[in-house]
Amino acid sequence: MVDFGGWDMPLAYGSQLEEHHAVRRAAGVFDVSHMGIIDLRGARSGELLRGLLANDVGRLRVPGKALYSCMLNEHGGVIDDLIVYFLADDRYRLVVNAGTRDSDLAWIARHAQGLGVELLERRELAMLAVQGPQARELSAALMARDAAPAALALQPFFGAQLGQWFVARTGYTGEDGFELMLPAGEAVPLWQRLNALGVRSCGLGARDTLRLEAGMNLYGNDMDEHTHPLESALAWTVAFEPADRHFIGREALEAIRARGVTRKLVGLVLDERAVLRSHQRVLVPGVGEGEVTSGTFSPTLARSIGFARVPAQTGAAVQVEVRARALPARVVRVPFVRHGQPLISLNP
Repeated sequence: MVDFGGWDMPLAYGSQLEEHHAVRRAAGVFDVSHMGIIDLRGARSGELLRGLLANDVGRLRVPGKALYSCMLNEHGGVIDDLIVYFLADDRYRLVVNAGTRDSDLAWIARHAQGLGVELLERRELAMLAVQGPQARELSAALMARDAAPAALALQPFFGAQLGQWFVARTGYTGEDGFELMLPAGEAVPLWQRLNALGVRSCGLGARDTLRLEAGMNLYGNDMDEHTHPLESALAWTVAFEPADRHFIGREALEAIRARGVTRKLVGLVLDERAVLRSHQRVLVPGVGEGEVTSGTFSPTLARSIGFARVPAQTGAAVQVEVRARALPARVVRVPFVRHGQPLISLNP
């Protein structure tokens, strides 16, 4: 067990490697109840979120549609990254990170003053993520008869309230699946029923190797309040249009764009027998230096992969200092793996 955002979390329930492969090949279940679930209610909820988030919730027109976004400070730094669900014109649901849930609530409440928006933290709900090519089918087998067809009909990045469960077709692994928000008292029985169907219990270790293979940032490693989306491979999450939408951090990001981004976040592959880890120094000959922000051994690719923040002029090759040795590494586009399939060349 390890501390994670103030929660005691298991690194693995058995073999981390087997848990990883179970998600890529069949199905695994993760307890992600440490994530914060916050409901916003009120006629001006959308207005509030259009000013708080770098992505634009005004794009959400269909109930249940989800949007990934960063929430920024005035300097463009990332306060948190989150998912927002559009439930109705006056109702939204946010899923935020565990380590920032309290500061997120305070930040949102501060900016909600005078808008008549109610914030409701849903601490009575647990959250289980069932991920893998068999995840949706196996999860649906345990749902109420009238809920299962609706769950299976969900499109990617949509969610729906189905009885006492909120079922979302989202995840953090690069595989298909559901994230299930349900009354906390139902979580353990559901977990056990999933296990009985062959769904593997998975811990933080597999969650990290899976998300890194899938090219997904981890808050606190790959971005934080001292880094901005444009240098964190998250420019795609910033909606600069419409030009008249003001959001916190917009002026800072526009100034950064105008003078040019000096750093970028890239994917790295290490073909030698060593493991990339956070904070290792990255050498870019003739350009400068950077740092590994996340690194691990990829079970799917059978080699070490990672993210690094490096000078913007960095090309296709760098060196990483691993145990006082400068090892060659390839710069690649992420994701490394999607739906169980490698998306990069395995030949150096």
